[in-house]
Amino acid sequence: MKNKLIVVTGGAGFIGSHIAWELVKDNEVVVIDNLHTGKEENVPPGAKLLKADIRDYGAVREVIGESDYVFHEAAQVSVVESIRDPLFTEEVNVLGTLNVLRALLEGHGKLVFASSAAVYGNNPNLPLRETEKPDPLSPYGVTKAAAEMYLRVFHELYGLPVVALRYFNVFGPRQGTNQYAGVISIFINRALKNEPLVIFGDGKQTRDFIYVKDVVRANVLAAESGRSNGRVFNVATGRDTSVLELATKVIEITGARSPILFDKPRPGDVRHSLADIREIRKLGFEPEFSLEEGLKETVKWYARAHQR
Repeated sequence: MKNKLIVVTGGAGFIGSHIAWELVKDNEVVVIDNLHTGKEENVPPGAKLLKADIRDYGAVREVIGESDYVFHEAAQVSVVESIRDPLFTEEVNVLGTLNVLRALLEGHGKLVFASSAAVYGNNPNLPLRETEKPDPLSPYGVTKAAAEMYLRVFHELYGLPVVALRYFNVFGPRQGTNQYAGVISIFINRALKNEPLVIFGDGKQTRDFIYVKDVVRANVLAAESGRSNGRVFNVATGRDTSVLELATKVIEITGARSPILFDKPRPGDVRHSLADIREIRKLGFEPEFSLEEGLKETVKWYARAHQR
């Protein structure tokens, strides 16, 4: 992908910033972010930052309409927050996505949408295939499923080139460390301070963890492939890890003296999650980072951040 105008919504956030850093090397990149959770220092040098809210159609319409590709990462991503405030989650995740779709109708660009494994809910048919019926357990999952349906309709009605990527458990540098962030960033930051690692539930729940650089490659492949148009793909490794096993690995890699504590399960959390990645493999995707390699890279980054 070269010499394109690329818009990354939520490009000052975790995954969006990694996409922006990768693509700014050979393209003109505009980051749209209201900095509600994103950070200006995450935007790569050479990219333009448009401080705007995705819910404000007038503010984002022009640049999206002119773009060649939009990587739509802006979202309210917390399951817990979505349970607390479903209306805000709906506005950002559904209305925001509708605004992007509307703006793209005025131009020629393609949309790569960040969806989520949360659309599957507690489906026992593991590994999960994209053909499984959505059955979300949280308002967050509902909004991602609704946004996917809007993508399909805009593709079928208007011929808009779109693709939805169902991220499983993404981790890596620049992920938030608050109570709503991914479990890996929380575990690493607590381990670096020798604080207890708290597991909600019995620790036997499993997740399909994928390193953020692999997610970036999946985004670029899906954007450039004509065969992805109008479709949905899992983005994961196809390998599952228990949360207890993860906590043990983090302690081992950091050399921490952190104890592991258990707390009551959180509402809306799924028990087991594992992806079937056969479809995205057909686009040429293969995860390059093992869990251990990704954890080591992430620990290095957070260790440097703690020293600053």
